Amino acid sequence: MTRPLTRLIVAGIGLTVIGVLGAAGLVNAQAKEVRGSVTAISNSSITIASGAQNWTFIVDKDTKLEVKAAAKQTRAAKGTEQPGVTLTQYVHTGNPVLVRYEDVNGANHARFVRPVSSAGDGSAANEPVKIASGTVKTVSLSQITLASNGHDMTFAVNKDTDVLARGASKTTKAAGGKTTIADFVHNGDDVSITYLDSAGTMTASQVRVRTLKK
Repeated sequence: MTRPLTRLIVAGIGLTVIGVLGAAGLVNAQAKEVRGSVTAISNSSITIASGAQNWTFIVDKDTKLEVKAAAKQTRAAKGTEQPGVTLTQYVHTGNPVLVRYEDVNGANHARFVRPVSSAGDGSAANEPVKIASGTVKTVSLSQITLASNGHDMTFAVNKDTDVLARGASKTTKAAGGKTTIADFVHNGDDVSITYLDSAGTMTASQVRVRTLKK
């Protein structure tokens, strides 16, 4: 499995920068997520094709955009008259993305947009997302096990699992892009995992390394 591992989170409009190692709070009980290819986009909405279905999401000041270059631009603009980051600067038609959203009064509001390597097959569309935090006990190319609140939790890992870890960009480039989750996540690391629970199978959509084992 090869993964692109370069990410930071910033807000899409009316921007607020959030650190790469501490953004677990972006998930709540009402959140769902869809992965697909962008078919239309503006600074107020985004439409993606996921499998055979099209999804349109409202983009507003609470939408978070996770792009490393956007975070750099936001920092550079701070305290100046330079304009802030907008969604269309970094996400374009045809790009594969993951959108985490909530249904608010019958409309889908994008809470989180992240460019990803694959549009997926649409099989996980509209599934509720959950989050777990803990210490890594074991990690392989197909699964990761956490010690979390006194219990062991095992999550399936697949080609659509994103790994967010400090230093991942440099290492991935040095390795020619051929890296796996085990290159960045190790036993003893403190991580948060965003996952889908379908028919008793917990599948990690994102693994975020919060603190490396010392």
